[in-house]
Amino acid sequence: MRVVPLFTATVAVLAGLTGLTTPATAQTTPAPADTTHTRPIEVRRDRPDPRVPIIVRKSGEALIDLNASAPGTDWAKAGAESAVVSISVDNRYVADLVVSGAQPLHRQLALGRLKAGVHQLRLHFADERSAASSKSVSIDALKVSTYAPGSPEYLVLRYAPVVYGRNIAALGTPYQNATTDTPLIAWHDAAPATTPGHTKLTYSVIWSNEDGGTNTPALMARWGRTTDIEWIYSVEVDQNGDRVAGSDTYQAPDHQTLRFSGRYENDHALLQTCTSNNNMCDTVDDPMRFFLSYLPTLPANQAREYLMDANPWTYEIMAKEMLREGKIEAPSATTPTTPDVSDQRNYLYAVVKKTTQPANAGSSWVGVSLGVRLVNGETVYLSNHVDPTWSLQRDDPAATTVELPAGTTADDIAEVTANRVVVGTDTGATVHVTGIKRGFLLGQNYLPQQSFLTWNGDVTLDQTTTSAVLWHR
Repeated sequence: MRVVPLFTATVAVLAGLTGLTTPATAQTTPAPADTTHTRPIEVRRDRPDPRVPIIVRKSGEALIDLNASAPGTDWAKAGAESAVVSISVDNRYVADLVVSGAQPLHRQLALGRLKAGVHQLRLHFADERSAASSKSVSIDALKVSTYAPGSPEYLVLRYAPVVYGRNIAALGTPYQNATTDTPLIAWHDAAPATTPGHTKLTYSVIWSNEDGGTNTPALMARWGRTTDIEWIYSVEVDQNGDRVAGSDTYQAPDHQTLRFSGRYENDHALLQTCTSNNNMCDTVDDPMRFFLSYLPTLPANQAREYLMDANPWTYEIMAKEMLREGKIEAPSATTPTTPDVSDQRNYLYAVVKKTTQPANAGSSWVGVSLGVRLVNGETVYLSNHVDPTWSLQRDDPAATTVELPAGTTADDIAEVTANRVVVGTDTGATVHVTGIKRGFLLGQNYLPQQSFLTWNGDVTLDQTTTSAVLWHR
């Protein structure tokens, strides 16, 4: 049995009221499980719902960990994408779990606020949300843990939003997130707010794709993946850990930041995915409900794709959605040089660290592309496919990909270059490239292979020196 562990990333330390003013990062200490259910559970279409008693020792915010698989489903096959389990506590509908594939995956979801005592967990096979051919979901290693007030994790979980599914008619049924753009993983960031002693919490989600927004080739070049990563909700809390009234915002259609004026469930804002590129609305009417665990956070100076790297199964789901939706070009001798996305196992996945001086702003800017030359030729394959606007504009550690001939291995790569790219009028900006933080290929199973490419240094790109070798074999 292949179990891919969920990344229990570092968590912002918010313990104690004084700690709220200067949040740091520290290794998460898992909460002792209130309930552990070790026997396998079969959630079947043709059988009554399994019911599992859970004991909560201290009132607080609860998480459920489990391993789940759905034999007969495959995210790459239309009509067989997934099976859905609807989870309830004490007959209160909490969340949907979209399960795809026969290999168990470790997932972590939120159950919301639970009082100390005995509760009943109900697992329902959601017929109308599941592929017609799916019959069951297998669950094992089920564990429920509760974080009590006063713990650093409690504050993060207390304000975590609930996301209802998308029901745009042109994109499918009200259950469309069971087959497309499904939420995969989530995380939070914590930072000092403008008011001394206050903290700003921001919550983000990674979806399997976006049916609108940035086109697929540009996603690969500019962002190094075809998943969609968006912040969805932000709230300010005071020294006591209470919400500052009117402080919470969400990412609305057209990437607007709007004040939240919707409903809460306890302290959890209720949002709904309401655009084809996964922006939010603060009114909800979709039948599907997603309540992911937001406990992970990003370590400092890491790209947002770090959480995908730590949950490698997300790359498999990403690639399979591209296959099913027909977004992968047919193989040919010219595939590496065309901008269309080919089999995603053909790409080098890299993260670049750079600084642009002066910083990019406005319609004219200076970016960077990566180039790869193989040991058996002189062709340089470029991450931006010669489109200047597909180069890396941002100075955060930034992910990108370089399309290579099918069958390329790590041993075939001779050198990697950084190239200065001008968009619009040359601003004269200088770019300091200081690192490649990781570089890997996908294996035959679409999972990331071991990273073989790292580099640290300081290469200067300017109007005179427009290209430089960062790494060579």
